Amino acid sequence: MLISLIGLGILLLTLIVGLPIAWGMLLVGTLGFSYFTSFEAAYTMAAQTAFDTSMSYSFTVLPLFILMGNLVNYSGLSRDLYAAAHAFIGHLRGGLAMATILACGAFSALSGSSMATTAAMSRVAMPNMRAYNYDDRLATGSIAAGGTLGILVPPSVIMVVYGILTETDIGKLFAAGFLPGFIAVLMYLLTVTLLALINPKLGQPGEKSTWRQRLQSARGIVTITILFVVIMGGIYGGMFTPTEAAGIGAFCTFLITFRRRGWQPKIYWRVLVETAQTTTVMFALVIGALVFTNFLTIASLPNQLLSFINNLDVSPLAVIFVICLIYLVLGCFLESMSMVMLTVPIFYPIVSSLGFDLIWFGIIVVVAAEISLITPPLGLNIFMIKNVMPDIPLRTVIAGVSPFVVTDILRLALLVLVPWIVMVIPNSM
Repeated sequence: MLISLIGLGILLLTLIVGLPIAWGMLLVGTLGFSYFTSFEAAYTMAAQTAFDTSMSYSFTVLPLFILMGNLVNYSGLSRDLYAAAHAFIGHLRGGLAMATILACGAFSALSGSSMATTAAMSRVAMPNMRAYNYDDRLATGSIAAGGTLGILVPPSVIMVVYGILTETDIGKLFAAGFLPGFIAVLMYLLTVTLLALINPKLGQPGEKSTWRQRLQSARGIVTITILFVVIMGGIYGGMFTPTEAAGIGAFCTFLITFRRRGWQPKIYWRVLVETAQTTTVMFALVIGALVFTNFLTIASLPNQLLSFINNLDVSPLAVIFVICLIYLVLGCFLESMSMVMLTVPIFYPIVSSLGFDLIWFGIIVVVAAEISLITPPLGLNIFMIKNVMPDIPLRTVIAGVSPFVVTDILRLALLVLVPWIVMVIPNSM
């Protein structure tokens, strides 16, 4: 236990001094493993882990979903999604903010990235809300909160990584995220409605569209709907695996982008370069996390923590709430993917030993990671909006997301107390 805690302390120190978490986990994991074995054994373990990870067929899903998300980002689909939502509910008080959240949810179903969703919707929705004199707090808050759906609404890159780390079924993880994602959208819409009722000046009603305009705007999302149904329906129906679904999704998204943007080599080159860069970072994180996990395993940290928890004589549910609290605190200081990589190897053996389903716990982890995206001082969605809209003060964005953070915490508690919400769809597969 002492060696494990020293290793964790050194890892946190490397983060403080600015070393990327992937290299920090790789360094500490290798040195810690060598303490219990030998440096030669530790070096061999790290090299074999890197080789096995990079050659694993199951990891193919990562670059393919990342490629799909980048193609969606450059295709201009975000504008069609927002236009359709705007046409149907933009005339309501706070309707443009609600349209933004709906568009974020739909865009997330294809991009799988919170940052991409936030960046795209900032450029599309923010100018429109400002044109109708929306308060910047409600406008930025709805964009930042809606952007978090990128890692919950399947397909999600973080779900893929969690599934690989814990060896759980990625297809069932995707299915488990569907209903919580739907509830997240509903709770965000309710939050906007309550804010607009309390202070009508936050969001003025927009112009009411005719039914003809609504039907025209709906045509723009038919392709997106078909693509989502094909990907998720194929996984849910057992027609193909998540890896095959990622390949099909990437190919179909390329066809959609080609149809909308034509042959523009610069765009596709940029998409490929960004995909390669993101994939490299993801693989480095996964390899570092697996090496660090091997160190924790040989040090018996999960078993010792489980014994410590059993001696506390508290209910398993209380342990889950403590873990959630740890995630909320860490989310203020760690980026979501780094937080997942650092904590899942420690927590998932404990959660499994307590009798909880790892599919359910995966959704809890993803929702906690969602909250970290909009909690200061390191909420990445907050800084993404600031980057796209530099004239908006950071304090305005933070004030805007605060009500949504409260909503997210309530949703996290709901999913912990009512596991049926998470498990009803995967249990039917």
